[in-house]
Amino acid sequence: MPLRARQRCHALLAALVTLTATALLAAAPASAADTWTEAGSDRADPLTESQGLTSVEVPAGSANRYTGIGTIPFGVSVRGWNHVGDPDASYDGHYIEPYQADSGTAKMYRVQAPNGTWSEYVHTLGPGEALNNSWVAVSPDGQWMLSGEWGTMTRFLVFPTPGVNTSTSPSANLPQAATVTLDHAVRDVQGCDFLSATQLLCSSDDPAGTLFGYTKPLLQVGLSAAPTGSANVTGHVTALRQLPLRSSCSGSFEAEGIDYDRRTGTLRVIVVSPGFCVLTDSKTYRFTRS
Repeated sequence: MPLRARQRCHALLAALVTLTATALLAAAPASAADTWTEAGSDRADPLTESQGLTSVEVPAGSANRYTGIGTIPFGVSVRGWNHVGDPDASYDGHYIEPYQADSGTAKMYRVQAPNGTWSEYVHTLGPGEALNNSWVAVSPDGQWMLSGEWGTMTRFLVFPTPGVNTSTSPSANLPQAATVTLDHAVRDVQGCDFLSATQLLCSSDDPAGTLFGYTKPLLQVGLSAAPTGSANVTGHVTALRQLPLRSSCSGSFEAEGIDYDRRTGTLRVIVVSPGFCVLTDSKTYRFTRS
């Protein structure tokens, strides 16, 4: 090939390489906002801090709330609601705990209003809906609540937020209003919390690691739109990192509830230790975004 032709060919190839690299960089998602770095930990009590947690903004100065088998009131457990999941609170101070029973056709959401009064909202299961009630996540506008099912799932359920949305009443069935359809299966999600109106962070207790390449992932779910009761939305699932799995004991860890405190930018996730160490070194891990 003549020199001038070779030069033209090399110039064309260089241009193609540059264009391809530019296109790939433009298409690649920014990763800085998706990096959560461990910033510390606190011991998680196995009886009262082993299922879930949430930060409460109203009234001002409220302590963080936790759930565990030891937080279930006797009057609730004797009626069959013997498991409590990961709670959440609306920004106006309504605190919500999800409950399930060993059998039956319903789930229950227990709500404490800002004035301290409690009420219960029961949801009758829809066709194909799992009995378990692992977590709730209240949307930033307070009007809608997401809830998840155990096992390998490709959806989250959307409900009007009990006690906040004026369409709800303790004397009426709490209906499912819509669905979040996920673009990637998730397994054993134990908690989710809103990072923004269209983004969730979720803790997965996945023991197999076949969905994302490792067990116990911290997941991010980007929604196509803020959830409402009038339309279904889609969710794009990304695995961000493996949750910390450190203990003096060996065996199976359990990833539990999750909370994002918008006031401090702190993410917290409970990880329960295996075996006897459930009593000694289960942790609530703290993360900050970098």
